[in-house]
Parts: sequence; C-alpha cells; structure tokens
Amino acid sequence: MPVQLSAPQAASLLPVRGVQLGYAEAYVRKPNRKDVLVITLAEHSSVAGVFTQNRFCAAPVTLCKSHLSQNEGIRALLVNTGCANAGTGEEGLQRAQQTCQALGQLLNIKDSQVLPFSTGVILEPLPVDKVIAGLPAAIQNLKEDNWLNAAEAIMTTDIVAKGTSRQLQLDGKTVTITGISKGSGMIHPNMATMLGYIATDAAVSQSALESIIQYAVNKSFNCITVDGDTSTNDSLIMMATRLAGNVEITEQSANFAALRDALTDVAVELAQAIVRDGEGATKFMTVQVEGGKDEAECRKVAYAIAHSPLIKTAFFASDPNLGRILAAIGYAGIDDLDVNNMELYLGDVLVAEKGGRAASYEEAQGAAIMKESDILVRVVLNRGNANVTIWTCDFSYDYVKINADYRS
Repeated sequence: MPVQLSAPQAASLLPVRGVQLGYAEAYVRKPNRKDVLVITLAEHSSVAGVFTQNRFCAAPVTLCKSHLSQNEGIRALLVNTGCANAGTGEEGLQRAQQTCQALGQLLNIKDSQVLPFSTGVILEPLPVDKVIAGLPAAIQNLKEDNWLNAAEAIMTTDIVAKGTSRQLQLDGKTVTITGISKGSGMIHPNMATMLGYIATDAAVSQSALESIIQYAVNKSFNCITVDGDTSTNDSLIMMATRLAGNVEITEQSANFAALRDALTDVAVELAQAIVRDGEGATKFMTVQVEGGKDEAECRKVAYAIAHSPLIKTAFFASDPNLGRILAAIGYAGIDDLDVNNMELYLGDVLVAEKGGRAASYEEAQGAAIMKESDILVRVVLNRGNANVTIWTCDFSYDYVKINADYRS
C-alpha cells in the first residue's frame, strides 16, 4: 500500500471556474477502467507545459510542444492510458494527430488547440480507433467537479488517485487551484514517468505562468525519484482560466509570489504523492543535503543516495547498514570532498563524522528509525551554503513483481 497516502475525497478537489473534465472507459488496454480523459478550458486561458528531456520522447510530447508553440489558445487536453504511443515513429505522430483532429471536430475547435497525452506501454501502436470512440462519452460527462474521476482516469500502475486543492485571496477575490497527477514507477527528474495537470482560475499572464511552472517543477517534480529511470512521456501542464476576477498577475505584480508559492505547494504535494505511491514502496525517504558549494553538487550527493539499490533495499529491510550511504556520498562525483569534514544524520541521530562512525552512535538508534515509514537522511557537507531536498522510496519485492508483470 502507498506510504501514508490515501486517495482524496471527491469533495476535497475543488472545481476551478472555466475547467471541465470528462472521462470514458474505452478499453484502450484493459476493460472496465477509466482510460480516456478530456479536459476543456475557457477561451483565453493561459497554458504552460514542461516535458520529459528523454531524447526518445513520445509522439504526444512532440505534438504538445508543437501545439503550444503555435500560440492559438489551448482549449482542450486529451489523455489516454494503456498505451504510451512512444517508440512509434512517424505513425505514432499521425495517430496522436488523429486524436486531436477528432476531439477538435467534436468541440468545434482547431486540432492545434488540443494537447494530447499518453501513458502506458512503450513500443506499441496507439489504438486510435478506441480512443476516438471514447470521446463522445467523455464529452457527455464533462463537469467542473469531475476532478477525482479525472485523477482515476490517468492512473496506470498507481494504487491510489492523486489530487489536491488550495484557495487563496488575491485582490479580494477567491482564487482556486486544483491539481492531479499520476506516476508510480520509472520516476526520475527531468521529469518522471508522470502526468500532472494543475489548474487555477487566477488571471495570470502567459509569461508569468511560464515563469511559475519552471519554478514549481524545480521545487517538486524535479526533486523526486523512485528508480532513476527517466520516462518518454513526462508532462506537467499548468492552466489559468482568468475567471477569478483578480487583476492580471505579471512577474512584477505584488501578488506574483503568493500565486507562485500556492501553485508550487500543490506541485510539491502531487510530486510527493507519486513517491509515496512508488511501485512497491513501504518507506518514504527525504534526502536532505546541506552545506554544499552549490546546488549541483548537493544534487549529486542526494541522487547518489536516492538511486542506490543497496541503500533502498536496506531501508526496505529496516537494516541500519548505513555504510552504504557513506559509500554513495563518496562516489557521487565531488572530487575534492573532505570526508573528514562532513556529517551524516539519520533522523536527528548523528551517524558519522570525522571520516567515520560517530562515537555517540549506537546501531539500536538507527534500527529504530529505519522501522519508521517516513525517514529523513541528512548530509551536511560543510563546504558552503547550498541546500537540496530530494524525495524517494525504498525497493521492495513488489517493485520487481509489478514491473515483471506490467504488460500482462
């Protein structure tokens, strides 16, 4: 089961003015599951996206980038699960385009005003006929309060749906933010095998929204890892419908930071939910690296720890074999690291200092912390003022089972 995570209640996911969501069971891969999602946006909405940096990116990612660049005003998003439409060449692009054309015709908008997204098995052709056949049903049940159904419709190996909402006051107006995400395995920054959709009714300029999404993703989805694999389909979309009635927010506005931070809070919660629902996860680990010369070297250390199968399996077993963490720090790629000047903590317990085991450390202390479901690993490099926090999970037997049986 997910680590300290349950699906949100439908009533907790607040409607966002100008956003409607509808789903269908189209049997894209398996019967009796929601697997097609349509999201429609009010006219003149601002939309920004961040996508995978995998060079083998999926056809819908390529098409999304193209449609966003045309600046014709995005009016709809189309998501399917069950097939990633990745590793499918020119035919994959054509099939993704066909789904955009079909939805565009049904909604009376241009196909370039539709953003397509796919998630599922790689190297298989998109069953475009099934996706298109599901569109009328998805359109028929378009509603503003369909966020939980939408979260369920984008799941693949996820155990629970992921979503959250916030409200804040801007210029005396109530602004609503609601977001959903999916992801469980093949999770690594830049970005992860995840889909994320965050909407607000705030009036915000296009350039400000693009600035916000870059800030938010670097504080959230680019700070998570389950297994170190970067997917082909990662996409995060932020949408602002401009219907809240506030004065339009630009990067120079007094309210810019407040909206940015609220959107970032939603992104962080959704990102952490992906790790808590990591395939087979039983532990949620926060890896905090402090006192680096710069963020880059802090990230090297954090990811060396977070990606190590030896460390992740030790956490699963609640085995305080913490020399594995020291080894990871040592091979992280900081050539001039003075190991005699750094400290390692597990929770608030000092484990290592001065190049070796701390005189005060007893293994019983480590064993007790390792049994907890939420664990902090803290590394103090004592080389500068940079800090980085990464979230990850353990490796269990179920991770292997889930990925061995994924296509069945």
